[in-house]
Amino acid sequence: MSEHQKSSAARVVVGVSGSPGSLTALARAAEEARRRGAQLWPVLAWEPPGGELGSRRAPVAADMVPQWELLARERLLKALRDVFGSTDTGVPGTALTVRGAAGPALVRIAEREDDVIVVGAGRRNRLLRALSPSVGRYCLAHAGCPVLAVPPSPLQDTLATMRRRNMLRLRLDTESLLRESEPAPTGRARHEP
Repeated sequence: MSEHQKSSAARVVVGVSGSPGSLTALARAAEEARRRGAQLWPVLAWEPPGGELGSRRAPVAADMVPQWELLARERLLKALRDVFGSTDTGVPGTALTVRGAAGPALVRIAEREDDVIVVGAGRRNRLLRALSPSVGRYCLAHAGCPVLAVPPSPLQDTLATMRRRNMLRLRLDTESLLRESEPAPTGRARHEP
């Protein structure tokens, strides 16, 4: 029996890569786990450089697997520290590194109907979609449990704009960038006492 089958408690399984979108998803998954009284299972899926086929062709690659696993584990622990301030999420559960593509790994782990998969739903252009399939789309198409796709933080767009302007050596107008990142009014009037 595999480790992820031993627990009978409901689980919130979240894909973590260390990207800003996955960190937002990790924070949302922890909230969801608390709300449901479920366990939190952060999962970082990794593949050897060059993919599985490339690692089979290069005999030297087999010697590198323990190092790649260690790097994946360190990246997962860094993501936990970035979101929670430590590796303790404050929610029961298990953090896993899994060798394989992210979408299939998440679907394989979240095999029960009472599990929930949480993924970041970042904005991607056509080129990125063609080069690397979306983990969220894979999970939505193949999971036997609910999938929660978390939109990116509004600050992520602001950061991307600032990086582009910085790369092009354009002036950074931080005041307008901050105004753009503010949430739009909800239409509710706020009454001050």
